[in-house]
Amino acid sequence: MNASDRRGRGPLRRLIRHARAHRGRLIAAATCSVSKKIFDLAPPGLIGAAVDVVVEREASLLARAGVVDVKSQLIVLAAITIVIWGLESLFDYLASILWRNLAQTVQHELRIEAYGHIQDLDVAWFAERSSGGLLAVLNDDVNQLERFLDGGADDILQVATTVIVISGVYFVIAPGVAALSMLPIPLILIGSFLFQARIAPRYAVVRDRVGKLNAVLANNLTGIDTIKSFTAEAREVDRVREASREYQEANRRAIALSSAFSPLIRMVIVGGFTATLVYGGLLALDGVIAVGAYGVLVFLTQRLLWPLTRLGATFDLYQRAMASTTRILDLIDTPIAIEDGTRTLDRAGAGDGARRGELRFEGVSFAYAGRAPALDGLDLVVPAGATVAVVGPTGAGKTTLVRLLLRFHDPAAGAITLDGVPLRELALASLRGAVSLVAQGTYLFPGTVRENVAYGRPDATDAEIARALRLAEAEAFVAELPDGLETVVGEHGRKLSGGQAQRISIARAVLKDAPVLVLDEATSAVDNETEAAIQRSLRRIARERTTLVIAHRLSTIRHADAIVVLDRGRVVERGTHDELVVGSGLYARLWRVQTGEVLPEEEEPVAALG
Repeated sequence: MNASDRRGRGPLRRLIRHARAHRGRLIAAATCSVSKKIFDLAPPGLIGAAVDVVVEREASLLARAGVVDVKSQLIVLAAITIVIWGLESLFDYLASILWRNLAQTVQHELRIEAYGHIQDLDVAWFAERSSGGLLAVLNDDVNQLERFLDGGADDILQVATTVIVISGVYFVIAPGVAALSMLPIPLILIGSFLFQARIAPRYAVVRDRVGKLNAVLANNLTGIDTIKSFTAEAREVDRVREASREYQEANRRAIALSSAFSPLIRMVIVGGFTATLVYGGLLALDGVIAVGAYGVLVFLTQRLLWPLTRLGATFDLYQRAMASTTRILDLIDTPIAIEDGTRTLDRAGAGDGARRGELRFEGVSFAYAGRAPALDGLDLVVPAGATVAVVGPTGAGKTTLVRLLLRFHDPAAGAITLDGVPLRELALASLRGAVSLVAQGTYLFPGTVRENVAYGRPDATDAEIARALRLAEAEAFVAELPDGLETVVGEHGRKLSGGQAQRISIARAVLKDAPVLVLDEATSAVDNETEAAIQRSLRRIARERTTLVIAHRLSTIRHADAIVVLDRGRVVERGTHDELVVGSGLYARLWRVQTGEVLPEEEEPVAALG
């Protein structure tokens, strides 16, 4: 659905269409709400019948129906009262159960659907959004909709039922009184629609402001170490205060309008109630209507008009829910830029098993939005089972290679193949399942060491986990943790050192056992001694699979089968370490700087490696 289609349909219609699988439950809940209100409106009729019995005695309506004895009439009324109250209570219970469970089901499904859709969106989309804003949609907006379904929908149905039922009773008993009592209703409805039109934009602003506030809070909690290290606590409190103030101001403007609705409606209602009271009383005094009928009209007028004062609160809840619904469904309707393929790879590589892990980048070009090309006509072959290292200055395009390989983005030109199969044709799950990535920015989930190591293979045995830890040089420090494999690492792995977290990340990639291993600055967070041990392990692991190494420290890639040097998105050198280091190119200059043979200022200007 495109943006114009979405704007052409109201949020309520979109929500009903989206939740059409629950139509049966919705009808059942609505039926119970209507039935509950019908029985709730019966007591004024019973009061009128009781007055009629006391005043008219053997000439009452019940006497004409066949119950002549006055005491018997009162007993019949008592029995009817018990039945009506019992049925009202039953339908009240059923309506509450059905609406509240429906609210829980819809909010659960929308949250899961929205989150599942978010995971399918391309990485470039995330660059334009904040995590706090997305959390506001997945939590606050979904909860706003839940609150409306939990009570607001039931209130609207009850008000509608009240108007329809009482209007019918009025026109049967006293049409003249009915016209007076109904006079405020058109004014109330017109006012309600005008109110909705004016309040809706204000609640859209409220939802936008709460998203921005959540974004500030989420970013600050994630970066708390940086905030503390720069003693920026006061400055960040000011930022949160400003975002919170904007949210408060948006709510204040919405509250100022929504709070005026009920008092204005109440004054309109007073006119209708007073007219019914006076005119109906005059008719009763003149004998035009019975005293019991007059009592029924007075009670029903109150039951008809006073609930309308709640429309302000109900519409307020409705508009909050619809503003949230629009944000939720717009998120779900966001088109997926990276289309999934249909072909699959087995664990060995291509489906025919002929080759294992050969990577080809053929004429690949790619640029991030608003920036110069990160890759410009790049050609690169990583033979199956070989270890190829990619080096170059910051911004040369090294990490972009990895992002394209995993199809976080698609190239603007050229093609990338895995075992001869274009990546665009591969199912994303199959492609990414064939690649083990150890990234420079280590991310650990707030679970145990075991859960993090086995993240790619939840069914892994203890022996397989132990082997992965051993190959990653992590076995010794894990054994020293308070609870070993069951030690909780904390959010983002904060209970571990940077080097420990990186080794857990390497163990996770080892355990996945994919045919292609990608190391993107995989040892950047460890000391030299640990790095040397990990490099030995990685060389053993690499013998069994294709390995693409993105390197900063040239000493870590000396044993690679081939080294490719990138600069400004293009390959400027290829060869082994021994071949490149004796030349006069970019690699040789970087090597001399890193090994201390010359000081950086003694060399020609060379961009820093990243």
